[in-house]
Amino acid sequence: MHFDPVTLQILWSRLISIADEAAAALLRTSFSTIVRESNDFATVLMDAEGNSLAENSIGIPSFVGLLPRTLKHMLAEYPLEELRPGDVLMTNDPWMGTGHLLDITTAMPVFHQGKLVAFAGATSHMPDIGGTLWSADCTEVFEEGLRIPPTKFLVAGQENREVVRFIRGNVRVPDQVMGDIQAQITAITVCARRVVEFLADTGLADLTALSATLQARADGAMRQAIAALPDGTWHGTVFADGYEDAETRIQCALTIAGDSLSVDYAGTSAQIARGLNSVMNYTYAYTVYPLKCALDPMTPRNEGSYRAIGVTAPEGSILNPRWPAAVNARHLTGLFLSGALYKCLAQIAPGLVVADSASPAPRPVYTGQDDRGDRFSQVLFGSGGMGATQGRDGLNTTAFPTNSGSGSIEAFEASAPILVWRKDLLVDSGGPGQFRGGLGQEIELEVMTDQPVRLSLISDRMKHPAGGLDGAGPGAPALVQLQDGRKPHPKSRTMLAPGDRLTMHLGGGGGYGDPVARDPAAVQRDIVDGYVTPEGAQRDYGRKNQ
Repeated sequence: MHFDPVTLQILWSRLISIADEAAAALLRTSFSTIVRESNDFATVLMDAEGNSLAENSIGIPSFVGLLPRTLKHMLAEYPLEELRPGDVLMTNDPWMGTGHLLDITTAMPVFHQGKLVAFAGATSHMPDIGGTLWSADCTEVFEEGLRIPPTKFLVAGQENREVVRFIRGNVRVPDQVMGDIQAQITAITVCARRVVEFLADTGLADLTALSATLQARADGAMRQAIAALPDGTWHGTVFADGYEDAETRIQCALTIAGDSLSVDYAGTSAQIARGLNSVMNYTYAYTVYPLKCALDPMTPRNEGSYRAIGVTAPEGSILNPRWPAAVNARHLTGLFLSGALYKCLAQIAPGLVVADSASPAPRPVYTGQDDRGDRFSQVLFGSGGMGATQGRDGLNTTAFPTNSGSGSIEAFEASAPILVWRKDLLVDSGGPGQFRGGLGQEIELEVMTDQPVRLSLISDRMKHPAGGLDGAGPGAPALVQLQDGRKPHPKSRTMLAPGDRLTMHLGGGGGYGDPVARDPAAVQRDIVDGYVTPEGAQRDYGRKNQ
């Protein structure tokens, strides 16, 4: 079937709007602030073969391209011929899904005129999954929480009560967890309904021909962008703090051959007996997403967007660990991949990339009981500075390559007995360069309950801040400490007493270009705006306040 360009654009835009409407339903009906405020979710429309057709516009990058992979694992347990209208499949297996147990994925088959024509899928981060909270100090995945193999959460529209019972019986905040799962069901139900309306309106019997055309267009756009770059192999290396004194290394080789691109992570650190390991699915997502941003940012994403990109990592490495490795804090590894990739691309296309950003930023998870005896489990998301580009300063307190955000402080305080005393830009934190890195932020929080509270801290960038490109300097490192100067373990759990105050520095982004080349007027403007102190300007740029 042939679609003229105008009709194709209209149909493509409508499919994206379906995914976006499903996302809006998930946001409006979810219980936890992780979804409502911090954007840690995605909704995806897939064709009958499980290929992604449309992803919601603001879906988190760690879920990019993964729902089709997860669906294929589900269908291995529940073949197509066994699916019925109203069925909903579910799993949170890290190796099948998004890399750790806290993300639950659901998928619903969509039927039209008695024929399976599509799948509606959703993934979101749960407020709790049992186990040892969201931390990095476990040694095996068994310690990290409840693992749900592929199962049917709904059977012909009826809730599987046994599944509900074992989930509720293994999590700290069952009402929030089940509320977020039901929000996913609402979202994919909306998606399925809109797909049926779409087919009825357009007169299409199914999505097969449209899917093939859209994927071919996306594939062609990416291949055209790759073909514009020179053939060859380029290398990039970044280091992370790792666990205690054992830092981790990410080694990347990016190869371009015609209109295809491959990334090989040979030479990367071996997997470790802590929760920093990134399963291959997560490694894949945070490889293809930064490449899509740099090479083909304007074409809507679908399965075809990633066909030209190959990703490999040695089995048994920190980027492709063997089961049952601990994986709870896999973002402390995966969020470093863009830095290595962009070091490669900066050698051949410097105008397409940003310097390293201060992700992952420290994330505190507070768990305990409030003064009424109600249990809570609450995480505060926050963003450090974004790296600069070849021509523009980095954005302040803006995450990359993730797009999760802190959301409303009022919503956070309403969900846990934690008071946020301040949340300010961190002066002098942007990496110095011809173009300055974005500023990080300083956050101060106090425990307001009469009960001790458990803090589970997930942080990095204390030893290895966001690096600059082309002669620029790094951003400021991260810092986490209590009011008496004690520093909680950056990747483990600590008990906090009532009244304890925690101060966090979320670091700055790396700069771009030689700081000596920065426009004096830009330095002066930074001083006036309070982004840089006069002392910082003298130290980093050799200029005093005029």
